[in-house]
Amino acid sequence: MRDHDLPALERRSRGKSRFDDDEPRFLKRGRPTEPLADPDSEPDPDTGERWSSWDDAEHGPQPHPAWLITELAAKDTELGVLKTGKEADVHLVRRAVPDTDRSCLLAVKRYRDPEHRLFHRDAGYLEGRRVRRSRENRAMASRTAFGRQMIAGQWAAAEFAALARLWEIGAGHDRIAVPYPVQLRGTELMLEFVGDAESGEAAPRLAQLRPDPTELRDLWAQLVEALRVLARAGYAHGDLSPYNLLVHQGRLVVIDLPQVVDVVANPQGPEFLARDVRVVGTWFAARGLPPEQVDPATLTAELLREAGIR
Repeated sequence: MRDHDLPALERRSRGKSRFDDDEPRFLKRGRPTEPLADPDSEPDPDTGERWSSWDDAEHGPQPHPAWLITELAAKDTELGVLKTGKEADVHLVRRAVPDTDRSCLLAVKRYRDPEHRLFHRDAGYLEGRRVRRSRENRAMASRTAFGRQMIAGQWAAAEFAALARLWEIGAGHDRIAVPYPVQLRGTELMLEFVGDAESGEAAPRLAQLRPDPTELRDLWAQLVEALRVLARAGYAHGDLSPYNLLVHQGRLVVIDLPQVVDVVANPQGPEFLARDVRVVGTWFAARGLPPEQVDPATLTAELLREAGIR
């Protein structure tokens, strides 16, 4: 299968090279935001606060991290936009208990409503994912308004489920770093904020860095181990690139997993995995890692074995 047969492949436009098609903007205060799924949860226009939605959301894996605010008396304050994209915007929110010093920062990913654009040629990603009701499957296949809403919900649910599983795998062994999935509510996904909690500055993407040779080797080793863990869990990231890998205090953090692919159930799973390896391997090789260390065919074959595909 050729690269252009796969959906949402990395694209190049004249004059620039990009691995994804979102817009990396940080803390764009005052920019209009997408409406929330629940009108009752709209922020106060004067303070930007709304009551915590913890009580009516699906929660992340237990035990919950010590930093997470779970009190129902907490309020969420909108601080700005961390990143905008064609499918979802990521907002910065502070969750705090009034009249105390207890608070935490959250990255809130809000998938766009059915009127907005979803993933390019998303059918390939959706293979292997099914819902129980045939009506819903038909609506998703025909891309009705209801079907598009179902697909948006699937993206959020798939990312939440993958992050929860990977968090549980990595929590005990420190072998893969992903943001803690705080909660899921409709098409709104709340995640651990990865960055400076004091300033609200997000951790840089790998693509923004120019690591020295020692740092480059260490980051590659972390990435290979993360890919092994993903493969053992039966996953391919599906859209892996230097733009959805963060580096926080020397630690590589894997983000943006709505299009996560079941390597076994999805007929295109091995191709998605191979593409992930090729894209990140190309970046590391371009920055000086010896070609024999980033050989995509060798690493892809190893990962397929890890996933149980011979």
